[in-house]
Amino acid sequence: MTGAPPQVIAVDGPAASGKGTIAAAVARALGFHYLDSGALYRLVALKAARSGADVDDEAALARLAAALAVVFHDGTVALDGDDATAAIRSESVSAAASRVAVHPAVRRALIERQRAFRRPPGLVADGRDMGTVVFPDARTKVFVTASAEQRARRRHKQLIAKGISITMDGLLRDIRERDARDAGRAAAPLEPAPDAVLLDTTDLTIDEAVARVLALYRSAGAMTRADDPKA
Repeated sequence: MTGAPPQVIAVDGPAASGKGTIAAAVARALGFHYLDSGALYRLVALKAARSGADVDDEAALARLAAALAVVFHDGTVALDGDDATAAIRSESVSAAASRVAVHPAVRRALIERQRAFRRPPGLVADGRDMGTVVFPDARTKVFVTASAEQRARRRHKQLIAKGISITMDGLLRDIRERDARDAGRAAAPLEPAPDAVLLDTTDLTIDEAVARVLALYRSAGAMTRADDPKA
């Protein structure tokens, strides 16, 4: 007889909402594993660019996704044995990843790889469909959001710090286009799970947002114990 599977905290939301930073901090606080599901789609996009595959060729992209030679270690990502940590965070790869993610065959190819991250003592998974598709049984589900304008300001600050020049108008347009593409795709559209808690980070600091997610997780644990007749 096997025990219950490790607990999962699913953190979903649109681009630049802060979900990745929040999820990573929650994982550190709890000593849980962390899954950046978006990195997998970025890696498919990077592999496509390097191999000359068209981001609209669903079958070719699905083959790349199924055969990705990826290693995640201590905050770094290696693709085919080479460090790809910085490469997958470029704006061109980010834009391509959003187009890659619309293909159902690519999402199917990656879903079991994502579920394999679920290991004791627990997992914090961030993405677009963690609570709806990949981990629908997650005990705690959070949908992180923020205004498009605030998300554009955050992204602008990040890019300027990297020495990348881009206009706020261009960033805002890109974010709105990505939101529409993510929400409108046929496979796993961007939307909160019915049982997810909405967390608007427009006026929150990272520490405040992390504290709220931790409180939700601990509250869910207390409710689970209260409902368990064996507790």
